[in-house]
Amino acid sequence: MEPKIAQKAPYIMDLKSGTYYWCKCGHSANQPFCDGSHARLNTGMTPVEIKLTEAKKVALCGCKQTKNPPYCDGTHTKLSK
Repeated sequence: MEPKIAQKAPYIMDLKSGTYYWCKCGHSANQPFCDGSHARLNTGMTPVEIKLTEAKKVALCGCKQTKNPPYCDGTHTKLSK
């Protein structure tokens, strides 16, 4: 199963220190974070753990096609409309 494109732009966020789980499958209703949809839908994918030791501005991939998960690498600009 291919990941579902949640949006063709990154989620730019200011995150506090802590642990987060980025949705890899694209089906979460809580984008860009995991809500367990991958297990419910049996996608064969698991979320990517993000551990921040300090507050940080991040650009998390919204298209789910990045080569540098969970961070945006600009791949969304190359997707067909």
